[in-house]
Amino acid sequence: MSASGIAPRRRASPAVLLAVIGAPAAMITGILFSRPDVVAVGLPLALWAVLATTSRTDGDDVTVQVRSTTVEDEGRLVDDILIRSDAEMVEVAVIQAERTRRRAFVPGTTRLRAVTRPQHSGPMTTVEAAVRTIDTDAAVLGAPQAPVIAIRAVRPVARRLPRLPLAPRLTGLHGAHEGSRPGQGGDFRDIHPFAPGDELRRVDWKATARAARRPGELLIRRTNNLSDASAVIVMDTADDLGEVVATWGSGDLSRSGVTSLDHARSAARSLAEATIGQGDRVAFHTLAHGGRSVRSGSGRRHLARLVAEISASGRAGDDTRFRRTPPVPHGSIIYVLSTFFDGAAAEIAMRWRASGHRVVAVDVLPALDTVRLSTERDLALQVLQAERHDMLHQLREAGVDTVRWSDDGDAGLTALARTGGPQAARGMRR
Repeated sequence: MSASGIAPRRRASPAVLLAVIGAPAAMITGILFSRPDVVAVGLPLALWAVLATTSRTDGDDVTVQVRSTTVEDEGRLVDDILIRSDAEMVEVAVIQAERTRRRAFVPGTTRLRAVTRPQHSGPMTTVEAAVRTIDTDAAVLGAPQAPVIAIRAVRPVARRLPRLPLAPRLTGLHGAHEGSRPGQGGDFRDIHPFAPGDELRRVDWKATARAARRPGELLIRRTNNLSDASAVIVMDTADDLGEVVATWGSGDLSRSGVTSLDHARSAARSLAEATIGQGDRVAFHTLAHGGRSVRSGSGRRHLARLVAEISASGRAGDDTRFRRTPPVPHGSIIYVLSTFFDGAAAEIAMRWRASGHRVVAVDVLPALDTVRLSTERDLALQVLQAERHDMLHQLREAGVDTVRWSDDGDAGLTALARTGGPQAARGMRR
């Protein structure tokens, strides 16, 4: 990211005003008291003040660029701030990760490196840099430039999911799942008489010699087809609640611990990688109006797009009363990632379940730290948790599978894949 501009007008620094006042005072004092040494002190100040006031007042060109690199192995984000200017010096004010503030005085053309260790995934303002020029031995100050902001998407950590539950309906003629129609690639289906359109290489000569009823009759060996499934990952971005309950509503992510959106992004990436890894198609949507969406697809390039959109998904606006209902392919398995503190996401999940989709509600609320809570806030939290418990119970009664990501999300999904029933989560402890 870069920004450039010309300061509209530069001004003299306070040091010039002190020189303008101090130089005549020193010279007059030296003359009155016959002190040539005092006069010698005032003379350089006078010359410097004249030079500063008569210098050109048009601003210098300043160009600021931020080049971002990522050190994946060490979990660091590195941003290089490149400053190009004709000025003697530049004052740089840098804000790192929206919390650390630094100020530096550097040469007019320089390069600074900012290293940040992100605490959370998702969109993050890694660097905000504002500069102003300093000329004529700090006598002339340029006007502050507009800050240059570098926003980066921090990729979430992915878990390995060995198995995933299947969609109720398989589609396509290619995939990794055993279909119910005759085709290629699957297990043995039956022995069938040869018909126009069948391939000669599929003739079973042993079965023909043993079971042919009339001369010239051929029997072929048929197998089931391999199909793929369709999955949809839906993320509710209305809330971003940390494990430290005392920080709720403050927006202080530096003390909040792991947040619900950290879990949601991690779950979304894990589900996307596991789904595409087994040859299925996957789509991604957020429930916010105007939120991010990725159409259904498969393959490595599609996975890269999914991870980029998931990493860039942040908290929605303050209006959390409305949710959009994104379109989903018929017969899909839908993963709804939410804290389920209000009824909007749960209502959409139950609506999809009633339409015949298989729905898995992934609870992304982290394990809560309730220390430092007042009596009133602790009571309010108990009421919210009771309402959330009732909502999750209604989801299970409607046939929606439920999994809590912070505890055993991978084990819960594996259990759903093993049992395959919509009520598999009833036996899971919450």
